Amino acid sequence: MDRTRGTVTAAEPAEPAALVRAAQRGDRMAVQALLDLLTPYVGRLCGPIALQDGPDATQEALIVIFRNIGRLREPEALFGWARVIAVREAVRIARAAARVVPDPLEDVPARDDPQLAADVRDVLERLTPAHRAVLVLRDLEGLDEHSVSALLGVPEPTVRTRLFRARRNFRKAWGR
Repeated sequence: MDRTRGTVTAAEPAEPAALVRAAQRGDRMAVQALLDLLTPYVGRLCGPIALQDGPDATQEALIVIFRNIGRLREPEALFGWARVIAVREAVRIARAAARVVPDPLEDVPARDDPQLAADVRDVLERLTPAHRAVLVLRDLEGLDEHSVSALLGVPEPTVRTRLFRARRNFRKAWGR
């Protein structure tokens, strides 16, 4: 980062907080560097929640992030702030897609069925967006129930209930 002008140069990597500050001042190179930094992270969050609509959810989340980057008061909180937006957008996109999710999950083939080519993504498709969001945040991202509650805007008992049901349905669909 060029300290005299406050711009990010291509030759040296900058800390995320410095990139945010530079982007907030209108530095296009900083915006591009942030986009390069955030795209894989947001994609990893949106994919398991929005499934085949994961790329759309990722794109929508990045649009929201960059439209509102000027409002981010604490640049050090970039990834937490982006996570909130990504999860919200992924759940919104998944719900809007109006996927028909079989509730009983009884049509899951047996584990030894030679036709079974199910992987984790296939099993996740059978869960509701709300259950996928809780499962991803708790089990993949490693957030505690309080953090998941705050992120999704639901009470902690709701998080526990959704997590219990999501794990139960996942195990059932996986055939374990």
